[in-house]
Amino acid sequence: MTAQPPRSDGAAGQARQTARKTGWLNWQMLGKLSVVVTVMFGFGWALVPIYRTICEVTGLNNLTRVDQGAREFAANTQVDQTRRITVEFDANARGPWRFKPEQMTMDVHPGELATVVYEVQNTLDETVAGQAIPSYIPRQSEGYFRKIECFCFRQQTLAPKEARKFPVVFVIDPKLPADVDTITLSYTLFKIEGPVGAAGGTPSVDPPSLASRTGA
Repeated sequence: MTAQPPRSDGAAGQARQTARKTGWLNWQMLGKLSVVVTVMFGFGWALVPIYRTICEVTGLNNLTRVDQGAREFAANTQVDQTRRITVEFDANARGPWRFKPEQMTMDVHPGELATVVYEVQNTLDETVAGQAIPSYIPRQSEGYFRKIECFCFRQQTLAPKEARKFPVVFVIDPKLPADVDTITLSYTLFKIEGPVGAAGGTPSVDPPSLASRTGA
């Protein structure tokens, strides 16, 4: 009588159970990875509004934004002749510039329209674009320093060796806190990296009303 091989139903069943369990774990892992990818993709899209929100909260956007109501504010604000504010002007170059204000200080009355001129020269033999970023001391004075015209409102492009003069027209809000009698307005002029005229980074030049050419 021929001997029969031992039955392997138990081992086969265990193998099938292990395979099913492994498949289920693989699908579970795939699901988790899909969720992670979806979250990461959504987070990438969310970075743009998050960045914009941070800029809004910290005031970074406000530094170079055109003050749409400044001109009307200046026209309808009464000058406070009983008070005088000393405004100090500063310039810092972060690029191939000669950059300075034509005067270092100015005394103004709150509500009085005033103008200071900054001189900029490109020292290179190539066209260069730049962006000026203002800062204020004390920091709290920023909201009371209303600019009608400013070269910081847009990027500026200077031809090789070109020199230009940029007026900054401003008015100080009479609501400036009483304990502030001196404001320092400082500009840092940064070089815009990359080729001038490249897509997405084309600097714009101020119209003649905002800047007069002086030649090299």
